[in-house]
Amino acid sequence: MELDAVINEVRRLKVEKNAVILGHNYMEHAVQLISDYTGDSYDLALKAMSTRAELIVFAGVFFMAEQAAALNPDKKVLSPEPRAGCTLSDSLSVDELRRYREMYPNAPVVLYVNTSASVKALADYIVTSSTAVKVIKKIPNDTVIFGPDLNLANYVKSLIGNSKRIIKVPQNGRCIVHSGYNIDMVKAARMRHPNALLMAHPESPIEVLKQADFVGSTNQMIEYAKSSDAKEFIVATEIGMLNSLRIKVPGKVFHPLVNLDEYGYARCPYMAMVTLDKVYRSLRDEVHEVKLPKSIADAVKDAFERTIKLLEGGVA
Repeated sequence: MELDAVINEVRRLKVEKNAVILGHNYMEHAVQLISDYTGDSYDLALKAMSTRAELIVFAGVFFMAEQAAALNPDKKVLSPEPRAGCTLSDSLSVDELRRYREMYPNAPVVLYVNTSASVKALADYIVTSSTAVKVIKKIPNDTVIFGPDLNLANYVKSLIGNSKRIIKVPQNGRCIVHSGYNIDMVKAARMRHPNALLMAHPESPIEVLKQADFVGSTNQMIEYAKSSDAKEFIVATEIGMLNSLRIKVPGKVFHPLVNLDEYGYARCPYMAMVTLDKVYRSLRDEVHEVKLPKSIADAVKDAFERTIKLLEGGVA
């Protein structure tokens, strides 16, 4: 089926089934075109909670669909590709997190959203790259357990200093994409594009973040590019992000930090598994429903809502 025909059929099915498609900013261009909402993981989690649709197709990796299912127990949530994992999510197990909780019984557990639902169920707070610093600053405890991204933990620590002790779990959790970036890549990119500003995702190594003109989540990058007087940007994150930037910030130029042909890991292999055809089939046939045990779903929802309440200034 031709691209236009698929897009038209998806639009028809969404109306027929009262469905919504949530697409992460890293999705391929065609998937973003048929998504009702595109954004970062936090933004899409909020959209999942507020939608009136009866059917949610989550175009992103599996932990994102799991979270949408946990937040919407009365709705049907589909994952177009349930095998689409995440190196961060895979790096932290329930057993390891339980062991750390036993070692530090008075320390609240703050988990990055890139974790499985079973691990999130042990969390006190669930954060994203855009909320991690705010949440950890607001928690009254002097010590927190944080996982699974080592680079994000280092970034948070660089901003909050010694006001908090951050216990990292695991010791080497990293994103397969961002962990490969380094200073030499930054220098080479700046030589190629001397007039461009560098935007970097906080999953990147701290030495890369120190060289960036802006550090933020994917949604924050979009807002920064919109508001900046600059016309040209180097983007140090998963290369699919360029699709979202080019759609949402027309008239400006975006360059990847590295060339995909030379550094294949710049494209997350798991994000790349979620294609337009799979999203269409998932919607059409209502396949790959995400189901969670009620105890897991309730615990994840409680942690997420506790986090929102803390961010809004309430008592968590």
